[in-house]
Amino acid sequence: MKNKIGILLAFLSMWINTTAQERFGKLMKNTPGIVSYTFRNEFAKDMPQALDNIKALGVTNIEFSNLFGKTATEIRTLLDARGMVCTSYGIGYDVLANKTDEVIKDAKILGATFVRVAWIPHKAPFSFEAAQKAVIDFNKYGQKLKENNLTFCYHNHGYEFAPYENGTYFDYIVKNTNPKFVSFEIDILWVFHPGQDPAKLLKKYPKRFKLMHVKDLKQGIKGDLTGPTPPENDITLGTGQLNLPEILKAARKTAIKYYYIEDENPNAKQQVPLSLNYLKGL
Repeated sequence: MKNKIGILLAFLSMWINTTAQERFGKLMKNTPGIVSYTFRNEFAKDMPQALDNIKALGVTNIEFSNLFGKTATEIRTLLDARGMVCTSYGIGYDVLANKTDEVIKDAKILGATFVRVAWIPHKAPFSFEAAQKAVIDFNKYGQKLKENNLTFCYHNHGYEFAPYENGTYFDYIVKNTNPKFVSFEIDILWVFHPGQDPAKLLKKYPKRFKLMHVKDLKQGIKGDLTGPTPPENDITLGTGQLNLPEILKAARKTAIKYYYIEDENPNAKQQVPLSLNYLKGL
C-alpha cells in the first residue's frame, strides 16, 4: 500500500512540475503560442524584455507579424538565446506579392515554417472579383513558398463569409486553392463575428486548417461582415461568447499544428495570464 501511495505522490509531483507547455500539449495537440500583436507595445519598446515576460508565462512559441524595426537575424538571435521559436511569420498581401524572395529569406532566418497573410485588399463589401484574384495569387505565391519548404496560410477576417452561391466566399477560396500550396489559419473570433460556427467550420475543412488564433469576443457584441471590431472587444478566454471547449474539441481532429493566443485588447498583459489559466482549467 505504501508503495502505491509513493508512486501516486511521485506521479503527482511530476505532473505539477511539468511545464504549462507540456500540459497544454494534452489539450490542444501543441503548446499555445503568442501572436506578437498581442504584446505589440511591449515589443516595440523593449523586445528582449517582452520575450522574457512571455517566456515567464510558460510560452516559447511566437507568431511574428511585425519585425518591430529589427532584422530577422536580430530577432532570431534573441529567440535562440531564450530557447524560444518563431513558427509562423505574418506579412501583408502586397509584401508577399512584391517582396516574395525577401519574405522567404526572413521566414527561414526566423525559423518559421508557415507564412501567413491576414487581409485581402478590397473595397467593401467583399466581392467575387477580390476572392477570385486572391485564389490566383494564393496559388501562385503558395507554390513558390512550397518550393522553398514553407507553407502558406491565409488567415480569415470575417468579410469572406458573405454569401456566395450555395456557401460563402470563404468556401469559394478554400475550394479553388490548391491544397498542396494553400492552407489556412483559422481565427475563431473572425469566424464567429460574421455569424459562423468555428467548430462546424473546422469539421468542414479539417485538413486545410494548419494554424489557429485562439481568442474570445466580449458579451453583447453583435457581429457583421466588415472585418474590424474595437480591440477592447477581445477579452479573456472563457469570459466571452465563444464556446471554446467545443471549438478546441473539434480542432483536435484537424491538421492544426500550432495554436496562438491573440489578444488585441490594450489590457492584454493582464488578460493573457488569465487566459492561460482558463485553458489549463479545461
